Formats: sequence, C-alpha cells, structure tokens
Amino acid sequence: MSHEFLDDRRRAMEEAFFAKQDAELIRRMQKGAAPDTQKESLSAASGITDPALLEKLVGLGLNSNSLAALSLVPLVAVAWADGSIDEKERAALLSAAADSGLDRSGTAYQLLTGWLANRPSPQLVETWADYIKATSAGLGEDARRALKLSLLGRARRVAEAAGGFLGLASKVSPAEEAVLARLEQAFAH
Repeated sequence: MSHEFLDDRRRAMEEAFFAKQDAELIRRMQKGAAPDTQKESLSAASGITDPALLEKLVGLGLNSNSLAALSLVPLVAVAWADGSIDEKERAALLSAAADSGLDRSGTAYQLLTGWLANRPSPQLVETWADYIKATSAGLGEDARRALKLSLLGRARRVAEAAGGFLGLASKVSPAEEAVLARLEQAFAH
C-alpha cells in the first residue's frame, strides 16, 4: 500500500471523528441554550427579570406563547380544590379562557386543557404566586388592587359555578374558600 493512501485514510478518519465531535458539541450547545433563550423571551414578554422565577416558569413548561395561561392558574386551582373538576366549573374556566382571548389552537389553551385533564402540581400555584408578587411589585396600589379583584373575582366565579346542593348549601366549598384565601396571600406585600 502506498504511503499516500494511508495518509488520506488517516485524514478521512480524523475528519469524521472531529465532525462527529463538532456535531455533538453543537447539539449540546443548542440544547443548553434553549432554556436561556426561553427565559429571555419569557422575560421580554412578561417583564420579569428574576432568574429564579424565570427558571420556575420554564420548568413548568411556560414560554412567551403560553404566558397567558398563567392568568388562569387561580381559576384552575379553585376548580381542582375539591379533588375533581365539575362540568360547570370546566365550562366557567373555558369561558374565562375565551374572555381572556386565548386562541383555541394556541399553546396557552393547550396548556389550560392539560391542566383541566390532569390536576397540576401544587408548584404551579406557588409559581403563580411568585409571578404575581414579581409583577405586582411594580404596580401602584390602585393597579394592584384592580388586578387582585379581577383575578380573585374570576376564581370565585369558577368556585360558585358548581353551586351548592339544591341551592341550600353555600355555593363555595370550604376547600375552595381555602384556595381563594391562599391565592389572596400572593397580593400581600
């Protein structure tokens, strides 16, 4: 065999090896950059700059396209307070989603329907509370109060949707009242 042939073969093997290494490095960089890119776009969409909160939001599967679903977390939490979602609560939640302008084919709506199908983890409400604290900190007292009344009012309407038994019992169960009280704590400064 000629020396030239062996040199060519060696170079080809080295190039293949380094091409594979480069491809793996690029894949890892893209994979590693994805969460940072998600956090940057989520920060731009929400105005949130706290890296820990952005990490939690990304960890829950939220991105700038699904951020609108976060405003419905209190409604979802109240609907699941009794351990299951009643059809009237589901209808009230979907109506609130439509009123919020959620596109039925969008990411936020898909996230919401996932939360309706499977009870989300308690971490979702904790992250929502962190989100509210971060976003309402920059608001004036009147704007913070309006946000609180709007969000908690919508959550209460979902709680009342199932109603009491034959109209005799309270429309809001003790479990739902407890969730509403926890949600209200997010607005305390």
